[in-house]
Amino acid sequence: MRVLFWYCNRFAWKPTLQTLEDAPVARAAVYEKVVVAFVHVEPGDTQKGSAAETKLVKNAKWLARKWGIRQVVLHSFSHLATEKADPAAARNLIENACARLAQAGYETVQTPYGFFNDLEIKAPGQPLARIFKKF
Repeated sequence: MRVLFWYCNRFAWKPTLQTLEDAPVARAAVYEKVVVAFVHVEPGDTQKGSAAETKLVKNAKWLARKWGIRQVVLHSFSHLATEKADPAAARNLIENACARLAQAGYETVQTPYGFFNDLEIKAPGQPLARIFKKF
């Protein structure tokens, strides 16, 4: 798994192009003061015994604590490596991570899965505003 974390003063999306036939209905949204995780799920991440989901959750919580916030957006972003997990397995991993964050008391949402989105990112120029992790 590869994840590009952002702290955003403002993060917004608008679904523009549906890429998966079974993608649910998608709506635009805007969030302020939020940690955003651009998540690239690789094939090994969905195998039994992988710690990728747990590491995603722990790193998202760590960064949210650093910024003193409780909002996390998970964004499927399959452009950080050449190998990609099966879309259904990747979706499942991201949904599980979202549920685990919610159980830990974080307000967690996902950008529309199966869509390309117009994105609006407003992030401060500070070291903890952009962090890359490879698990």
